[in-house]
Amino acid sequence: MNKHYDACVFDLDGTLADSLNDLAASCDEALSLFELPTHSIEEYRFFVGNGIRNLVCSAMGEKSEDEKLQRSVFETFNIIYDERCLEQTRPYSGIVQMLGELKESGVIIGVLSNKADAFAKRIVDALFDKGLIDIVYGQRSDYPRKPAPDSLYALLDQINCEKSKCLYIGDSNVDVATAKNAGVDFCGVEWGFRGYNELKNSGAEVIVKDPSEITEMVLQSYEQDKLSKGA
Repeated sequence: MNKHYDACVFDLDGTLADSLNDLAASCDEALSLFELPTHSIEEYRFFVGNGIRNLVCSAMGEKSEDEKLQRSVFETFNIIYDERCLEQTRPYSGIVQMLGELKESGVIIGVLSNKADAFAKRIVDALFDKGLIDIVYGQRSDYPRKPAPDSLYALLDQINCEKSKCLYIGDSNVDVATAKNAGVDFCGVEWGFRGYNELKNSGAEVIVKDPSEITEMVLQSYEQDKLSKGA
């Protein structure tokens, strides 16, 4: 990548925030209340990423075919997660510094998540200083969830950013597909829930090991753009 980006749009869970323990604990508690089997943290790594409803369905397995039971477990999960979504959820190391450096350089910072919109906004507000992140789009009823590109298009339209000037950053195959479907550049993060192999196998061409690499990549493009314009 060697271009100027006006905006960086980040996935939330597994990219900016390590939320796996709270998601897993909340889901296990909901499952236990209905005498359903619980799961390991490693299993939850592959349950998350497609929205809370799909998380619950994956955790329930065949039992999710019982629509009444599925609905009850889903509603119970939401009640539990509302109480404990910030117990252990924290930004990954280096994330706050990276976001601050991008922001100081004039980059617009967005979040695009399959987490329910209310939860996404609440977690962003709790973890990051006001003004650090410009716009948050969680899962909303008016847009299909990722990897459909609709919500990303809506976000870019709201911040008046062309898709050619957007870098989308995420940790999973869903994020790779979202960027491809939207026609935007993508950067995978190795520290997330899924890891290097899933990103690479999904077609990610750029994968970073540390948030500082995102800063370097984006700000280097700014400097090169200035030089090309004779600034």
